[in-house]
Amino acid sequence: MRTARTASGIDATRPLTFTFDGRRLQGFAGDTLASALLANGVWIVGRSFKLHRPRGLLAAGADEPNAIVQLAPGTPFEEPNLKAPQVELYGGLDARSVNCWPSARFDVYAVLGLFKRFLPAGFYYKTFTWPTWHTFEPAIRRAAGLGRAPRLPDPDRYDNSHLHCDVLIVGAGAAGLAAALALSGHGRSVVLVDEQPEAGGALRWCNAQIAGRQACEWVAATVETLEARGVRYLRRTTATGYYEDNAIALVERVAEHARPGSLQGAPKQRFLFARARQVILATGAHERPLVFPHNDRPGIVLSSAAALYAVYYDALTAKTVLAFVNNDAAYAALFAVHDSGTRVATIVDTRCNVAQSLHDSCRTRGITLLVDARIVDTAGRSRVSRVCIESVGGRPRWLDCDLLLMSGGWSPAVHLYSQAGGRLVYDDARAMFIPDSAHPQRGLTVPGSANGALSLAKTFAQAYAAARHVMAELGLPPRDLPADEIACEVTGTDLEPLWCAGAQNASAWVDFQNDVTAADIALAARENFVSVEHLKRYTTAGMGSDQGKTSNVNSLALLGEATGRTPGAVGTTTFRPPYTPVTIGTFGAHLRSNLLRPRLRLPAHSAHLRHGARLDDYGAWVRPAYYPQTSETPEQAWTREVHLVRESVGVFDGSPLGKFEVKGPDAVTFLNAIYVNEIGNLAVGRCRYCLMLNEGGGILDDGVLTRLADDHFLVGTTSAGAQRITEWLTYWREAGMTRYRVALSQVTDAWATFAVAGPRAREVLTRLPLDIPLAADAFPHMSFRSGRFGAEPCRIARVSFTGELTFEVSVPVRNADEVFEQIVAAGATPFGIEAVMVMRAEKGFIHVGVETEPATTPADVGMGAFGSKKTVPFIGQRAARRPAMQGSARLQLVGIEAVDREARLRAGAHLLTPGQRRSEGHLTSAVWSPTLGRSIALAMLADGTARVGTTLDVYDDGRTIAARVVQPCFFDPAGGRLAS
Repeated sequence: MRTARTASGIDATRPLTFTFDGRRLQGFAGDTLASALLANGVWIVGRSFKLHRPRGLLAAGADEPNAIVQLAPGTPFEEPNLKAPQVELYGGLDARSVNCWPSARFDVYAVLGLFKRFLPAGFYYKTFTWPTWHTFEPAIRRAAGLGRAPRLPDPDRYDNSHLHCDVLIVGAGAAGLAAALALSGHGRSVVLVDEQPEAGGALRWCNAQIAGRQACEWVAATVETLEARGVRYLRRTTATGYYEDNAIALVERVAEHARPGSLQGAPKQRFLFARARQVILATGAHERPLVFPHNDRPGIVLSSAAALYAVYYDALTAKTVLAFVNNDAAYAALFAVHDSGTRVATIVDTRCNVAQSLHDSCRTRGITLLVDARIVDTAGRSRVSRVCIESVGGRPRWLDCDLLLMSGGWSPAVHLYSQAGGRLVYDDARAMFIPDSAHPQRGLTVPGSANGALSLAKTFAQAYAAARHVMAELGLPPRDLPADEIACEVTGTDLEPLWCAGAQNASAWVDFQNDVTAADIALAARENFVSVEHLKRYTTAGMGSDQGKTSNVNSLALLGEATGRTPGAVGTTTFRPPYTPVTIGTFGAHLRSNLLRPRLRLPAHSAHLRHGARLDDYGAWVRPAYYPQTSETPEQAWTREVHLVRESVGVFDGSPLGKFEVKGPDAVTFLNAIYVNEIGNLAVGRCRYCLMLNEGGGILDDGVLTRLADDHFLVGTTSAGAQRITEWLTYWREAGMTRYRVALSQVTDAWATFAVAGPRAREVLTRLPLDIPLAADAFPHMSFRSGRFGAEPCRIARVSFTGELTFEVSVPVRNADEVFEQIVAAGATPFGIEAVMVMRAEKGFIHVGVETEPATTPADVGMGAFGSKKTVPFIGQRAARRPAMQGSARLQLVGIEAVDREARLRAGAHLLTPGQRRSEGHLTSAVWSPTLGRSIALAMLADGTARVGTTLDVYDDGRTIAARVVQPCFFDPAGGRLAS
């Protein structure tokens, strides 16, 4: 019967009901899902990834590799791949094991274990090659991963914020609390963060006394003092990444400990981007498991985890407890378990010489201590039931037990330290990687077990030393720090490395989640995967959701044994953020949906809706794709619209086209440096199609430049490039061309633009209240006029993206809706962007970003004459003239038409010489041309200009279509229609 003891983390007066794999169980407030499962006698909590072997709880924190669960399955609050020790219990919690069916207790996929010998490390690199990988790919993809991605939209809210402080302390264990206590009260901002809901770390179960008080009482008093002194203590907050200049990413679990939706208004998680002048990483250490045959059975638990479950949660249910250790530090946890009431019967220690004080402590408690012995096998089905003990000079013997505790040493949590650029060195005496004291990191100190201190006395000493260092760095006067008296502590720190007990076979598990065994490590070494990074990828050791916190050191040590190297010579894998998995919602916070990318609406948005527009996203804009009539398919709609513009007249909303005004005495000089084209000879009231290049000589953007006055120009850009070119021009004006007297103004949002296109375009405009002459001789192609539309200002340009007679009418955005309706009333029918894309392809007009990439030059798209006679330099000029940016072998713009008029071409298809299998180019745009009655495409083809008239194969997803290479302009190549 569980009770609420003084040192317990549960409240036995507040029972909570929850569900696990369909079973209704009961826990208490303060429980984690892991502790509640143990208290209910649930030992099988998950299945391994590859072989679906039954797995029980191994650890009690972020290092847990086995107990991976899915919360609230089938609901909007569903969340996959959470670790049971980190899930705080609340009433109504519903959790399911992942990677199993129908449950963790009975998993039909466990049959894979029968084929274990055929599934060694790297088997997936060697099999599935016959008859083809694609035969097996669907089944393998279905089996990949652990949890299931939620199918419903996430209703939870996330938040983000910034945090600045003088000192940031990561970890609220003994070292973190001691350092915070020493640094508090100085008038400097101190922030203490810890991933647990309560402070203390190992002090939550430790039997030691600090300054005359029990460890748990000292923790409570210290937290109270810190908060009274103004230290900001962030519970349930994980430091997930360390970046330059002491920038640390923090994730605070604000409302995860309550029923979803019950904390109204509270975000589920908060992302904090912290910057600190000084950082103390008191991140602690992870206990390592021992490697021996069948060490993965449920009921085999790390000693420190067992101590937490026994003392803090009162959750261990076992009759016969054995322990298997190789170090002194494990005894503190074993004694804590024993003293809590879960009696330890036998401790098996691999060492010959165990400190006499430990012998005496075991004798006092009635614990049998076996030295110079090891466990070499276990037995049991749903839970360990027996272990095989082998002593030097003796015969192996089996002992009954229903709980086996193990400790193979400790691995400091140096992830954040390494991410900060810190170097690690291997300490042979303690068999661990610790921060290199010979190369300290500026603004960063690491005390406690994260720095290899395995006793409370050393932990406190290092914490106070770190505090003194920080005081000196912050310019604080030194002051005496307390010399806390530590009593009742197991102070021995001796350790004898043991990387594998018994046979290094396929049943000695190293990585519990990914089913990596000692035999797999040996196989990797035999196949010459001797780099630790190669080992990780070949065997998948350390690639699970725990990121190898319990398996990495054992893996690299076994690799070292197999290759005759020390662990220090083997080295560690790269520690990458995040430290623990973080949901995408937390990173994005409120920046999702329309807040991530605001959907911009056209000034005449309401008018388009009234005319039945089918809207779609084009970049950031919501624009009419087409205007379907009754029962029309999308293709029928835009086909009709193409015929409409070619034969009559239509109106298209081109308001997103970028518009940027450049004005000043040096406007010509400035624009000459920006554009490939010559600008000085452009007459007032005339327009010119122009190109901009990037510094590498590739096409950055294209558009129409209009000269409004001698010192005043209107720069036109693509819709997608409007913001980019605004920033580009501003950058060069402010950074590269500061001597030029020019003023820049972005006016895209000020003017709504409607393109009236088609043979009857002039007829429609004559019906509108315009004071601008529209006759061909008074208003020729590529001209600009300004005047009035009724009582409002108006700008009109004769430019065309459809190949038809076109007038682009620009009016203030406040008049957009009214003017659009007047144009429609005058006889123009609305058409959408899909029809525009068809017509521009028929004309062979390029679409920057579709036909081009950052290295595409003007010559590649048939515009090599642009700027060829220009005498003043411009951006990208020298780069474009490099040999690598020229020559016939480059991809060049051509047209492609299928030999079979009924064949359909698709963008992205590859161009091949008949009989060859090497791609020589690709289709950039492909449309069905209603005007020509066939499928056409624009393409970038190697030496394309010289290959016009030849026949190629178009390869598209397994099918081949014969096609001809033609000029890119398919319709009205002379341009008579747009100039009429």
